Amino acid sequence: MNDRHLLDRRQFLARSAGGAAAAMALPGMVASGATAAQRRWKMQLSTSTIQFSKLPIEQALKRIAELGFEGVDIWSAHAGCPHLDDVQDRVGPERLKELLAENNLKLYAFSVYKGGYAKYAELLGKAGGGVAVRGSSRPVPAEELTTRMKAFLESLKPDLELCEKYDSYLAIENHGHALLDSLDSFKAFVDLNRHPRLGVAMAPYHLQGLKASVEEAIAIAGKQLFFFYAWQRAPGQEQLPGIGPTDCAPWLAALAKADYRWYVNPFMHHEPEPDVMAAALAKSREYLEKCYATAVPA
Repeated sequence: MNDRHLLDRRQFLARSAGGAAAAMALPGMVASGATAAQRRWKMQLSTSTIQFSKLPIEQALKRIAELGFEGVDIWSAHAGCPHLDDVQDRVGPERLKELLAENNLKLYAFSVYKGGYAKYAELLGKAGGGVAVRGSSRPVPAEELTTRMKAFLESLKPDLELCEKYDSYLAIENHGHALLDSLDSFKAFVDLNRHPRLGVAMAPYHLQGLKASVEEAIAIAGKQLFFFYAWQRAPGQEQLPGIGPTDCAPWLAALAKADYRWYVNPFMHHEPEPDVMAAALAKSREYLEKCYATAVPA
């Protein structure tokens, strides 16, 4: 085990135990020496390029930046999204960094549901590092949950070695009919996970499908929450905050209480054409800003 890995592990344990705020330079982290009582939790907003999958990556990044988002999640070929493979095959990491800088965007994540993390690990590292988002595995009976979760975490070791090599993180998304789905499965994951570069990507859409509390799931995940989809269970554009019926203020209050360090990522599937999508995301972003103003005390 190298020195960097040992440092990562110490930092992870320190954060999990409520240790010093200077443990790791994650997004939204305050300067060392500031305490929780001296600062307000900062909401940072990103969105995913699949929302503009009909556009080339250059135009998708431009649209996202024009909407005022700070970070971006670049998707692999799920539902035919071309962006990550195009970056891999044509754009390259250096030009991607230039595009991000030109648009004043930070690289937050690669969503690698299709293709897997290993395919894009080197690219993510060369582009500056970030979070890789993927799914878990098939569901299991309750009595097998702990055993199967332990085996699943063990199976991630090769990917986690790549995370260490390429200064990146791995986030496992909850999904309906999957190993990581229920609140009990969140508890099993968090209790068994000991790796500082492994965490959860939380999709409220799927939690709502189980009638599970999003706020409780956030509390369970705690410092192991690496990605948060602002995504509700509703049809069409109503999946987005501020358009569908869910009051998202309690979500933000729960994220603030958990001192969530990454981005809030408004999201929907089956995106409309780009102009309609942009208008919907603009409305969603404005709504989240209003929720933040009321849900998180100054």
